[in-house]
Amino acid sequence: MTFTSQLIVERSEKGSRSSVKEQGKTNEYLCHVYVRNDSLAGVVIADAEYPQRVCFTLLEKVLEEFSTQVDRIDWPSGSPATIQYNALDSYLAKYQNPREADPMCKVQAELDETKIILHNTMESLLQRGEKLDDLVSKSEVLGSHSKAFYKTARKQNSCCGVM
Repeated sequence: MTFTSQLIVERSEKGSRSSVKEQGKTNEYLCHVYVRNDSLAGVVIADAEYPQRVCFTLLEKVLEEFSTQVDRIDWPSGSPATIQYNALDSYLAKYQNPREADPMCKVQAELDETKIILHNTMESLLQRGEKLDDLVSKSEVLGSHSKAFYKTARKQNSCCGVM
């Protein structure tokens, strides 16, 4: 992953964002790279389901904070052993769930849930409508049968007189 990340950063232009699909041993993943105009770069490696916009938001925030905490002189020769930057772990923990890290993802998820609920509600309303139609037709049939019964009973009883 380190080799792939370095290669992608080297081939990316300053001020650019890009995503590169890579094939791992077991599955595909995306390398999202952001190279700032000052040549500071970051790479997020995530599966294809993780939202691209959230990856670039994470990169932007981490690189911005990194650039304020670490001297620019240390960037080219620095390594995890020589540069102290502890905020990365908290960012990674926060961004594990894109819904909680990104308000847009949260709103989209809520919209999707609302859409499912509305779809189910509409289905149940249609089913109720069909049941009501069945009840109306059954009551109409019952009404016509009761009229026929009433007429037949009236004819039967009209021939007899009360004594």
